Amino acid sequence: MVDISFVIPVKDEEGTLRDLYKGIVENTPLNLSFEIIFIDDGSTDNSYQILKDLHEEDKRVKIIKFRRNFGKASALSAGFQKAKGNIIITMDADLQDDPREIPRFIEKIKEGYDLVSGWKKERKDPITKTLPSKIFNKLASLFTGVNIHDFNCGYKAYRREVIENIEIYGELYRYIPALAYSKGFSITEIPVIHHERKYGKSKYGWERIIKGFLDLMSVIFLTRFLKRPMHFFGGTGMLFFSTGFLINLYLVIYKFVTGEKIGTRPLLTLGVLLMIVGIQFLSTGLIGEMLSHLLHGRKREYLILEEVGFE
Repeated sequence: MVDISFVIPVKDEEGTLRDLYKGIVENTPLNLSFEIIFIDDGSTDNSYQILKDLHEEDKRVKIIKFRRNFGKASALSAGFQKAKGNIIITMDADLQDDPREIPRFIEKIKEGYDLVSGWKKERKDPITKTLPSKIFNKLASLFTGVNIHDFNCGYKAYRREVIENIEIYGELYRYIPALAYSKGFSITEIPVIHHERKYGKSKYGWERIIKGFLDLMSVIFLTRFLKRPMHFFGGTGMLFFSTGFLINLYLVIYKFVTGEKIGTRPLLTLGVLLMIVGIQFLSTGLIGEMLSHLLHGRKREYLILEEVGFE
């Protein structure tokens, strides 16, 4: 075990790696042991050779090389599995995250927090990235209940227990605070210095916004309704079914009172459609409940903070 593990995904960052390594070494407290785990996520430039050179110079530098680009979530997961530190710090390799912030993250962890998230309060990015990000972060905070300003910031520090008890895949790495919060871990946020990108180019485009909102829906379901899917699907299904039923009831009463035909009315089609959709949602909820029941007990659903009186 070491005191700190730095887990850093790398994708075509040959211009920043040596400066990043130097910044980490200079700003990590001398009384703490550490390792730096770089995950080469399918780089096509000279990044891997630079990382190997750093490893030859300093054995605290460790490298995981993917066969191809698998994405940031996979890179973080691979780094977390190999990390030996009691504290794990993640940061981007593009030098927009300032290594001088490292002592502040460590201090917050020592204060008792389980996860410390960075907040790029004065973000050095174009408005095409900052404006959608602000809207996205507001919605994420509202729907997840996690009161932080910047879900997208990759600069974070974790107690080891956090990464051992959450699973990330797809694009869910940006929602680690929400997943950790749902497990009962304590979370805080600190403003961090954010620099303009000097080398390379951003790996994210407009499609990241769409993926972010879809993943937000996934996180809401995973953190609120995973163990009670009927509450999610059943409520929606009842709304659709009830609306369709009331529409059709109105049409039936209208037919008996006026004697007019209702078979060709678009409103009848809408009512029947809503009832069918409602039944489908209810059926999905029931199937989800059965799966949840079958899986219940196979995996522990709670985390114990402390035990007293047991041998």
